[in-house]
Amino acid sequence: MRLDFTKMQGLGNDFVVVDGPIELTPADIVTLCDRRFGIGADGVLVVTPGPPVLMDYRNADGSAAEMCGNGLRCVARYAVDRGWAEPGEFIIETPIGPRRARVGDGGVEVELGEARITGQTTGSGHDLVLVDVGNPHAVAFVDDPASVDLAATGPIIQSDFPDGINVEFARLTDRGVDMRVWERGVGETLACGTGMAAAVVASGASGGEPVQVRVPGGEATVTISDGVAWIAGPADYSFTGSVAGR
Repeated sequence: MRLDFTKMQGLGNDFVVVDGPIELTPADIVTLCDRRFGIGADGVLVVTPGPPVLMDYRNADGSAAEMCGNGLRCVARYAVDRGWAEPGEFIIETPIGPRRARVGDGGVEVELGEARITGQTTGSGHDLVLVDVGNPHAVAFVDDPASVDLAATGPIIQSDFPDGINVEFARLTDRGVDMRVWERGVGETLACGTGMAAAVVASGASGGEPVQVRVPGGEATVTISDGVAWIAGPADYSFTGSVAGR
């Protein structure tokens, strides 16, 4: 059996996108995401036509994720380009409920859902702000995110949480927020949409106004409106293909 796929990315956070409905095992996901023996990606998006369009996201290790902001933008563009949704605003059903998407000439903006601070703690010598964006985040503010040994520190902080957590190291500047992320189920990625929203909420920088967030993969705009996070940014195609052996 051959599996047709599309490779997409938002800010370098990359995905294997396949049409649903389809059942993929955790082992299938791991194989598809392997950067040497598979296609290579941070995760797999299964997109099923509706209405509403359905989104299912799996991390590179095969585990299910509640939400993926960069992935949601890719799903929105993919659905419009496939003719499954009309340009403008429409609904995408995610594992944590319906989310609005806006696709037009100006790009792609998606609703991540309620973003709220749930507590504070410490880990690996850092003060952490805990934020829920439909999935869990721990945000540490540092002088320079680029100087953090993310591969060493991220897993240590994650290990303090039984269900894992996404870990962001951020810096608030007069231009917005700079950030790096260690993602649950993946490792370091070039961007994390929900993590960018978490960093904005934790910084207190939102105030209902758009905030520019810079990550290694580029830049996106986060807006917190009435406690609900939106993110606007790129959703781009890389290539298409098919794989055998399933």
